[in-house]
Amino acid sequence: MKKQLMVAAIKDGTVIDHIPSNKLFAVVNLLHLDRMTSAVTIGYNLESQELGRKSIIKIADKFFTDEELNQLAVVCPNLTLCIIRDYDVVEKRTVTLPDELHGIVHCTNPKCITNNEPMKTHFHVHGDDRNALKCHYCNTIIKLDKIKLVEIKN
Repeated sequence: MKKQLMVAAIKDGTVIDHIPSNKLFAVVNLLHLDRMTSAVTIGYNLESQELGRKSIIKIADKFFTDEELNQLAVVCPNLTLCIIRDYDVVEKRTVTLPDELHGIVHCTNPKCITNNEPMKTHFHVHGDDRNALKCHYCNTIIKLDKIKLVEIKN
């Protein structure tokens, strides 16, 4: 039986794959896909051997900065990112949470220096399961599901 692509190919751009379906709309909001002027294709609740169900986003003519990818990793670690050029995958990698984050997450401690002085936040990934961040300045620990991201200006 012949298989068919569920989502059309793009000439140049980025494919974000292996998004857990319950995280799709968080990723859509984070990346401000509603503001995109290029073609965006979203597949929701597609079959996946790894996840059971997954979502996928294809964005024509868009290539992400490291800062954007780090934000993406905070919201949804272990995504697969494919860079497409002339319909070919030229790079494929897993987006993982880096050991340190700079200027990406707000500190929840109102007394932290980053909330009272014009300086970037600095967090270290915390815990054996890497599901929390620890502020470099005030040592506040924030679970990943409780973080508030700093808005990246595009």
